[in-house]
Amino acid sequence: MEKACRTCHKILEGASCPICGSSDTSTDWSGFVVIIDPQASEIAKKLEIDLPGKYALRVR
Repeated sequence: MEKACRTCHKILEGASCPICGSSDTSTDWSGFVVIIDPQASEIAKKLEIDLPGKYALRVR
């Protein structure tokens, strides 16, 4: 089951986040966005995402 990091919202499979190193994850998340090119993406800039990947829009 996919989890989302409560800190940076990265969607992941493991126990800890590879981006921020946090182990505070949740299976209760909704919506997601896939960022391919963060430097050219207005959405990535608005969400303050610097690395490509799949991110949850809301994490509870």
